[in-house]
Amino acid sequence: MKRGILITIIAAALVTAGLAASPRAAGAKGRKDDGTRSYIEGTVVGIGGRLGGASRPFKLVVENFTTPEQVRELNDALQAGGQDALLKALSKMKAGRIEVGGGVGVTANAIISTPQAEGGTKVTVLYERSLGLYELRRGARSEDYPLGEAEIYLDAGGKAEGTFVPAAQVRESKDGAWEVEDFGEFPARVVGIKVRG
Repeated sequence: MKRGILITIIAAALVTAGLAASPRAAGAKGRKDDGTRSYIEGTVVGIGGRLGGASRPFKLVVENFTTPEQVRELNDALQAGGQDALLKALSKMKAGRIEVGGGVGVTANAIISTPQAEGGTKVTVLYERSLGLYELRRGARSEDYPLGEAEIYLDAGGKAEGTFVPAAQVRESKDGAWEVEDFGEFPARVVGIKVRG
């Protein structure tokens, strides 16, 4: 299933201004300069396929948001060399940690905050997922989906919802947006979201 996520340079330029203007973004921010962390927690619920109805705890530790310059770097890498170049650029970044299930989780390479209408905020997370030994030895098709992606929508009234894609491909669409293709049939839902910090 393909979805478009708008992470263009124009959207990235709005990030800094949006953080100051959005009360929900201020509640979710975690910057290295003040030493604070924020936590976004909830439950991932599978929709259809093998994981239909299955649930796992979800936790995003935000240490800092990805800067507009870093977003521009990722955008340039994707345009110049496709997903492989994007992965190389992403591997040099660290914005926090994402945990799904009972494990210790993996590095959240990019955490991008984008202002939304009426004071809301969208938090987009991109990370290099851990490829299983079975995938690598068998040359499974899922090996071509090396990224994980999550989107959390926080509105000004405190409500939140999200989606989670545990195995994804990213490419640039014709209109310059990033297009995310899910290895599974449908993205999982993130429910019961709470923000701390």
